[in-house]
Amino acid sequence: MKIAVLGTGAVGRALAGRFAELGHEVAVGTRDPAATLARGGDYAAWAAERPQIAIASFADAAADADLVVNATSGTHSLAALDAAGAANLAGKVLLDVANEMTPADGLPLVGANETDSLGERIQRAFPETRVVKTLNTMNCDVMADPALVAGADHTVFVSGEDAEAKRVATELLEQMGHTDVLDLGGIESARGVETALAFWLRVRLAVGHNRFNFKIAR
Repeated sequence: MKIAVLGTGAVGRALAGRFAELGHEVAVGTRDPAATLARGGDYAAWAAERPQIAIASFADAAADADLVVNATSGTHSLAALDAAGAANLAGKVLLDVANEMTPADGLPLVGANETDSLGERIQRAFPETRVVKTLNTMNCDVMADPALVAGADHTVFVSGEDAEAKRVATELLEQMGHTDVLDLGGIESARGVETALAFWLRVRLAVGHNRFNFKIAR
């Protein structure tokens, strides 16, 4: 499958690398590919070790993809998806793994609430795109490799309006090694998983590392 991962940060790199390991054809989308590489830093070093992973503009990456992953910073996701282009996203499954956060007192305030979420705003802005909210309740390393958590039988959630899109997302998650995928229902259920980040951050402070996840015992 051709997968476009929008975003060159830690989340985008972790997922793009994992998809490539699994045999998918991967392109990373960014606003200005030449500028991204010219800056050097983490992305350029990472990309130099993975020449099979292309880098392209948001629009070019999305246009050529079968499935698109929004791994941009949540506060910039709608702008990045606008740059990708509604026509390039139409009909495609879009995995939204982003969290919208505003820093306060050293910890982020989560943008989701009881009446809206980033996942819903993306679906409203791109009604012809099949949005599935998933993976945002864990660190990017665990997103890509759930076996990093002892036991590995922990829960990943999917939220979305399109049953077939959630099936595609679930198959990809299982290919990545996620063994417990829980369908929460429509895209409005993204409110719950996005607000869960506040709890995740407190757990992170308590355990002192990122390699943990939640399990829904049932």
